[in-house]
Amino acid sequence: MKIRKKRLPIGVSDFKEIITKNYYYFDKTKFIENILDDGSKVKLFTRPRRFGKTLNISMLRYFFDVKNKEENRTLFEGLNISKSEYFSEQGNYPVISISFRNYDEENWENGFKSIKSVIKRLYGDYKFLTEKMDDIETEEFNSVRRGLDSVEWEITLLNLSKYLYEYYGRKVIILIDEYDQPIIDSYIKGYYDKAISFFKSFYGLVLKDNEYLEMGIMTGILRVAKENIFSGLNNIKVHSILNKRFTEYFGILETEVEDALKDFGLEYDLLDVQKWYNGYLFGDTKVYNPWSIINFLDEKRLGAYWVNTSGNGLIHLYLQKLKDEIFEDFSKLLNKEEIFETINDSMTFGNLEADFEKNIWNLFFHSGYLTLAKEYDEINEEVYLKIPNEEILKMFSKMFIDVYFGNSNNFSKFANALKNGDIEKFKFELNKILLENTGIFDVSGTYKEQFYHGLMLGIILILRNEYEITSNGFAGKGRYDLLLKPKNISNGKEGIIFELKILKNSENLNSDKIHEKLENECKIALKQIEEKEYVSVLKNAGIEKVLKIGIAFFGKEFEVKFERE
Repeated sequence: MKIRKKRLPIGVSDFKEIITKNYYYFDKTKFIENILDDGSKVKLFTRPRRFGKTLNISMLRYFFDVKNKEENRTLFEGLNISKSEYFSEQGNYPVISISFRNYDEENWENGFKSIKSVIKRLYGDYKFLTEKMDDIETEEFNSVRRGLDSVEWEITLLNLSKYLYEYYGRKVIILIDEYDQPIIDSYIKGYYDKAISFFKSFYGLVLKDNEYLEMGIMTGILRVAKENIFSGLNNIKVHSILNKRFTEYFGILETEVEDALKDFGLEYDLLDVQKWYNGYLFGDTKVYNPWSIINFLDEKRLGAYWVNTSGNGLIHLYLQKLKDEIFEDFSKLLNKEEIFETINDSMTFGNLEADFEKNIWNLFFHSGYLTLAKEYDEINEEVYLKIPNEEILKMFSKMFIDVYFGNSNNFSKFANALKNGDIEKFKFELNKILLENTGIFDVSGTYKEQFYHGLMLGIILILRNEYEITSNGFAGKGRYDLLLKPKNISNGKEGIIFELKILKNSENLNSDKIHEKLENECKIALKQIEEKEYVSVLKNAGIEKVLKIGIAFFGKEFEVKFERE
């Protein structure tokens, strides 16, 4: 059951606030029943950021916590869990809930201060526990609240579980949200060893052989630190996006999206919403990005919402490290093609470093930037990956520009020249891009057609708000290289077709001869557009004016020829 509300919880991840303040809520409370059905002592759920992890942790806290039991019980009235036999478990356990989702520190000194502040605030919520403590325990407890240097911070979470057990006489449920954020952040900023040393003890002590532990539930983006942190922890069960269980509780299902569109009176075609935000395959379930859907319902327009939030640091780090090696696959993804890679959920920072090129696709996949093209086969870990939707494609095109060009100031001028049909300006701006961004020519010793195809596609994608951009599509009697079809044909804007050619075996030619050959290749390109009848795909769509462009490349040199009809 879904409670139909009209306020949208943008940036709200506290379950109590959502329920009591009349926010729209997609009912995920059956997650509680499935959690209790699962026999594992410690559960780790890895999902991309903003896929509902924090809200689910908050929901679990309000459900299980013995403190304010009766008040919290009213939060679940009418929701799915209230109809379950497991509703009797409500309010039966002391709960420790801690989150590192906002961790963002430049060095370990500041990082350790941030961690201590989180623990101090956590202890402050339980100051009533000192009522049943002896003098020694009270002194230990208050030393944490004061942040004294004498405190053994690695053991503070374990100690708190002991204090709660002694106060209530019941074992403790421990909830840790975004457990890996400090580890990922420390890795990006260069102090990983210090952070991992702390968290190996901090997490290990409270989750391994803790006699006061009833159940531990953790969330994060990646499983990258498992071997380092949980060494010897044999009671943990990892539920990643490859697993089929629990998939419906992280993300929004299509039926829920359909209901939401009706509830908010939006007449958008579901296919348009799918194109922008669907495409994720978690286990065997298709899900939508919750952050994007909620913001779309609020703004009432399709656009990029999730990709504009923070959290891309690790992705950018590895793109910079591997830009030479992955250019070809990066270009395929921009071209909406699938890439064939090995995917698993046991990646660690150790093997990430050992094989960058292989594991970057694991990183992209588990972080939500790629998804399975078809259901995962556990026996064969080699799978086809693709960009999930239009929102991520837009982000990938921006990343492509950032990584391979750095400075994209010339791109808007290039784009304006192209859409206005000003070929001389187009040539001038393309020349500036090629000359001023020499780094792109470090990607390959031999510049194949796919290199220039990816290069042009990455540049042209800046126009995707005004044009439907496709590449290597079928038209007439063959396949064109790049095609731009105006989204609004009523204003008489030109459709544009590109055919690209690469000049080969010209090492011994002088500059004049090279440009003569480039011009000849441009003529061949235009003839190919004509003979293969590529224009037909635009004419059939009602585009009356077409700009045909032939471009030939040799290193940083190029020539352009064009015709109109």
